[in-house]
Formats: sequence, structure tokens, C-alpha cells
Amino acid sequence: MKKRTAFIGAILSLISFGQPLFNKTSAVLSITGFLLSVSEKVYAGDDSYYFDRAFEKGEQGDHYGAISDYTKVIEINPQDSVAFYNRGWNKGNLKDYYGAISDYNKAVEINPQYENAYYNRGIAKYELKDYYGAISDYTKAIEINPKNNDAYYNRGIAKYELKDYYGAISDYTKAIEINPKAEMAYNNRGVSKRKIGDDKGGCDDYKKAISLGNKVTEKWFKTDGAAWCRNM
Repeated sequence: MKKRTAFIGAILSLISFGQPLFNKTSAVLSITGFLLSVSEKVYAGDDSYYFDRAFEKGEQGDHYGAISDYTKVIEINPQDSVAFYNRGWNKGNLKDYYGAISDYNKAVEINPQYENAYYNRGIAKYELKDYYGAISDYTKAIEINPKNNDAYYNRGIAKYELKDYYGAISDYTKAIEINPKAEMAYNNRGVSKRKIGDDKGGCDDYKKAISLGNKVTEKWFKTDGAAWCRNM
């Protein structure tokens, strides 16, 4: 029972935040060293300079520095939805989920078709245990892009938290249709199938996850899993 509980816990493996976007001039990035040696006063009204520097900081893990620079971008251009999105991404990486949601709210207010902002807001809401809110945001991302298998996968996790196992299975199945190599979708669908008493289906999904390289499932299978499947 202890090992089974630990294995089921592996279902809470969310697909992470979508990456920040870079939509400014690449030339600024290519001469960053030069730009940083020049007084910032020269660029006081140039949001591209701050945007590029913020992007670099975020990529290097300096999330506080990135947030500061994206804030400058927003001060210069309050309608920059990408700056709000990227600032939210950095806040999410600092586990400031309320702050991230606030920025994603602004991003979708400016651009109602901002798929990644809905997706990331769904993750932030999930982390705050707002599972219904997360499902709503993943659904919006899917409406914008029906091929977003990560959104289906994460929506399945949120449904599982609400004990909607049939709904979770449906979403994992869709994620697999879009990406047949989605090993964690097979793994999680197997867990959900066991919850509704479909042990045979669960066993088959675990085996498929292992064949695709899922090491967590493989480790469990080498202890309790193989004997359990033989008893199907």
C-alpha cells in the first residue's frame, strides 16, 4: 500500500510553464556586452533594450532582475502583452503564483487569444489548488489551439484532483492522440483507469509508458507492478 500510494503520487507531474517569448530585435541581444557598458539614460524610452536584457536575465535564472526590467518595459509600453506574460513567467518560477496570475490576467486582457498566457495561468491556479480555475484556463488554451497536448495532459491532472477520473482519462487519451509518445499521459491514464476499476487497462498503459522510457513506472514495475499485472 505504501509503494502504491507513492506511485500514484507521481501523477502530479505537471508539464511546466511555457517558455518566455522573445519578440524584440535580435540585434540587441547580439551586442549585449556593448549595450550594458552604456548609460541606461540613453535607453530610457527604449523598451526593446529593457526587454532584451530582461529576457537574457530570465534565461540565466535571474528572475528578480528580469521582473525588474520587464516592469520598466511595461512602464514605457503598458500595452505590451508579451512583457506581462514574460514577467508572469518569471514570477511563476519564483513561486509567486498570485503575482503570475495577475500578469497573465493583464496579458489576456490585452490579447484575448494569448494561448500561452491561459496555459501558464492554468498552471499557477493549479499550484494554488484552484483546480476548477485551472481547468477553465486549460480549456481556453485548447479552444485557441486544439493541438495543445500539454494543455490536455495538465487538464487531466486537474480533473484527477477533483476525482473526475473519466474526465481525466478522456484528456490523457486526447493528449496521446496528439502525441503518441506522451509517456506520462500513458502513465497517468493507467493510474486513472485503476481508480475506476479498469485494472487491465491500467496495466496496459503502464507497460506502454515503460516502453516509451518512463523510468518512474519502470522502477515501480520491477517491484510491485509486474506481480500485480500478472494477476489481472
